[in-house]
Amino acid sequence: MTKEDIKKYFEGVGRRKESVARVRIIKDSKLGFVVNDKDALEYFVTKKLQNAIQAPLEAAGLAGKIGVSVKVSGGGITGQADAVKLGLARALVKHDNELQKALKDLDYLKRDSRKKERKKPGLKKARRSAQWRKR
Repeated sequence: MTKEDIKKYFEGVGRRKESVARVRIIKDSKLGFVVNDKDALEYFVTKKLQNAIQAPLEAAGLAGKIGVSVKVSGGGITGQADAVKLGLARALVKHDNELQKALKDLDYLKRDSRKKERKKPGLKKARRSAQWRKR
């Protein structure tokens, strides 16, 4: 990326579980879709995750037309994909405010707040207790 490209980007932050994604969309760029300095299709291997991260771009009709650069960390691969999806949707709204209604109707701007429940004392996991024995 050159200095001229850096000036023309819109950034959005997406979070899911323990994952955090910083998404930048760059207008007029031949960058493609890059996640952590790898191609997005190489980073997210399964078709389900690839479709999830491309969904906001396809809803906006900008798939393949703008460059997307993502730095994602924490959590697992599914949480990272959902974080990228939210961050990309937020960046697209900053880029073009008229996309907000379409993205909101498809629930791409909604943060999934579910997290792992903490372990309670005296239990094996968050809710799993020790197996009860009669004898």
